Amino acid sequence: MKFADIKGNFEAIGRLRRMVDEDRLPHAIVIEGSEGTGKLMMARALAQYIHCENRSPGGDCCGVCASCIQHSHHSHVDLHFSFPMLKCGNKKTDDTESEDWIEEWREFLDQSPYADMEIWLSKLGNINGQPVIYKGEADALRRALSFTARASHYKIAIVWLPERLNDSSANKLLKLVEEPFSDTRIIMVSNSPKDILPTIYSRLQRVEVKRLSDSDTAEVLRTMRPEMSQTDAMAVAHVAEGNINLARKLTGVDGSVNLQRFIELMRMAYRKDIAALRKWAVDMHGIGREAQIGFLAYCSRMLRENFIANFGNPSINYMTVDEAAFSRNFSRFITPANVIQLTGEMDRAANDIAANSAARIVFFDLAVKIVLLIKQ
Repeated sequence: MKFADIKGNFEAIGRLRRMVDEDRLPHAIVIEGSEGTGKLMMARALAQYIHCENRSPGGDCCGVCASCIQHSHHSHVDLHFSFPMLKCGNKKTDDTESEDWIEEWREFLDQSPYADMEIWLSKLGNINGQPVIYKGEADALRRALSFTARASHYKIAIVWLPERLNDSSANKLLKLVEEPFSDTRIIMVSNSPKDILPTIYSRLQRVEVKRLSDSDTAEVLRTMRPEMSQTDAMAVAHVAEGNINLARKLTGVDGSVNLQRFIELMRMAYRKDIAALRKWAVDMHGIGREAQIGFLAYCSRMLRENFIANFGNPSINYMTVDEAAFSRNFSRFITPANVIQLTGEMDRAANDIAANSAARIVFFDLAVKIVLLIKQ
């Protein structure tokens, strides 16, 4: 991974590059910001830049030296990854460590450079899982970092989502941050820095990654979906708010599936087809927690966009061609009398799902409320 592979955030990249070039990289930093902005890519590029044997004059790794080749295969001897995982095999939960999932992790890095949690959950084999960084991983990381760097000046640990450290592992990692080995650099990557153990967070130098611009998001999107028009790409980019993972879902299978689920839900609610809504709620129960929350966020957006469509100003509406086609007839049902309540119910359902409530009950309750609100 090279800095040149990362779209946008030139200020953050420049700051990281200068830290290395001026030999003042702190022993522990956190690259923080919203999901889908390329933070893990940035951490990987930074690690490769540190290890590169022949950096380019433009401030990037060469991509062809032995260290760069090893980084491209995620196998550099002085690079260690820590990441949230599930219990593995016959091990006790707290004994689980990253080495148990390393092959899946390498596949994940290649398949999802913007670090989509839904894809990681599928690699872990449980779409409803709640992965954690366990005590066993913190112990394994400390052991790995206790050895002298073998192929470069620095050993590097990339910790993805330190907000998912459990109490035991967080306290052990705190010792590493407080008493670092002189040849070690720790790079954390966080979507939610407020959830990192405060005593750890206070000891990290913070590098903020801002959301990608709509034009940058659209450009990345069109490299993934070359058949997309610029107009559709910009509409999706605006909706995704700089989150490449969300943008990809909105334009791929996930996007079309969520639109069909939304259409199905609204049509059944309009017909007051309670039996069909009960079956729909059961079907939604089986798609997994991350997908459920993603669908509810999609519903909230569609409700807002349909309400805005009633103003008759296309310049402030951001929908794909298929979404706009459905909304031409549907938007009149989203009015000042119900839009706030409908979006509120979507947000409430998402919070309940995140709190591990029974999905079939949450979705059926939501469906009944939509029946009552849709014709107001």
